[in-house]
Amino acid sequence: MAKTCMIQRELRRHQMVAKYAPLRASLKTVIASADSSEQDRFDAQMKLQKLPRDSAKTRIRNRCKITGRPHGYYRQFDLARNKLREYAMFGYVPGLRKASW
Repeated sequence: MAKTCMIQRELRRHQMVAKYAPLRASLKTVIASADSSEQDRFDAQMKLQKLPRDSAKTRIRNRCKITGRPHGYYRQFDLARNKLREYAMFGYVPGLRKASW
């Protein structure tokens, strides 16, 4: 089980990304636009740098929904490998079976 503070930190990051997403997108369009002047681009870059670091989507770490484990994470199920195996054995994941040949 991951520390509770790590799980809470990730939740805060998710909220911050959602809050600043429109502003970041608008600033990035100004920076990427060929029509904007040099000064506008520079100002947009400065504003983008002033935003909190945790508002960037790349700062989000995928974690298991049950344990909070960051490694061995399967996106399709939102679970870590050990919990996925456990849930599959109990039959909680529909359509997933242990391979045997």
